[in-house]
Amino acid sequence: MLSAAATAPARAAPAIPPEDYARFCEFFYRKTGIMFGDNKTYFVERRLLERLAATKSATFRDYFTLVRFQSSGEEMQNLVNAMTVNETYFYREDYQFEALVRHLLPEIARTRAPSDPIRIWSMPCSTGEEPYSIAMQILENWPQADEHAVEILASDIDSRVIAEAKAGLYSARSLHRLSPTLKTRYFAASGDSFRIRPELRGSIDFSVVNIADTFAMRRFRNLDVIFCRNMLIYFDDSSRRQAVEALYDSLRPGGYICLGHSESMSRISSMFRPRKFGATILYQRPLDND
Repeated sequence: MLSAAATAPARAAPAIPPEDYARFCEFFYRKTGIMFGDNKTYFVERRLLERLAATKSATFRDYFTLVRFQSSGEEMQNLVNAMTVNETYFYREDYQFEALVRHLLPEIARTRAPSDPIRIWSMPCSTGEEPYSIAMQILENWPQADEHAVEILASDIDSRVIAEAKAGLYSARSLHRLSPTLKTRYFAASGDSFRIRPELRGSIDFSVVNIADTFAMRRFRNLDVIFCRNMLIYFDDSSRRQAVEALYDSLRPGGYICLGHSESMSRISSMFRPRKFGATILYQRPLDND
């Protein structure tokens, strides 16, 4: 009797040569700051092979040449969209939204003229649940909302999710943490889905931005609060430091960064001062005279 090992088919050779795969990972890291570990090899190769088929590239090297040298950058953006994972919902980690309206905004408003906008940036914003949640929290729970101009910027490296965020159409699952009052006030039913009402959609400035692109980051200056949650976990130590330095430059002195619950600025940079509001820890760029 033949053994199972003897009858098993030979394992197919990898479709992408290891040296080419390593070159791709290094290239993608330089462009985005995202590092793929060994546990991501299957995921990355599968996405690459899908893009090879979509572009009708004969070999991986043909495809890699297209990505690197295409003048429009269209395929590089398609590849970024394929490689990024976006999953979120409304009022996720909402204790930070509560800290925003109870502590940060009143503190900022004390020294801010009504004509000087308070600027908040959500990045990466994925399909928009976070910036829309910020807007709803401010409208519902900050008594001074009508007295100050508040600008909410939202960006992501993935152009596909930015398009979805602008459309503002969500499944019931995305809204599972919202009260019936919030659903009625800010959404309209659309079949089995729910669409953000136009006045709220129009209040958010959505854009595609790569934090590793120093030119694109010039637009983001004099910000008061940055929500940068669960992005830095995809970077290595060097990319994290570079990203944090870029965010530091984007903030006004005294501005705040909100990180994800599993992230800690103390492991990345000493430039920020931790501030505790109840059980919520945020990170503040020191004032110039601190």
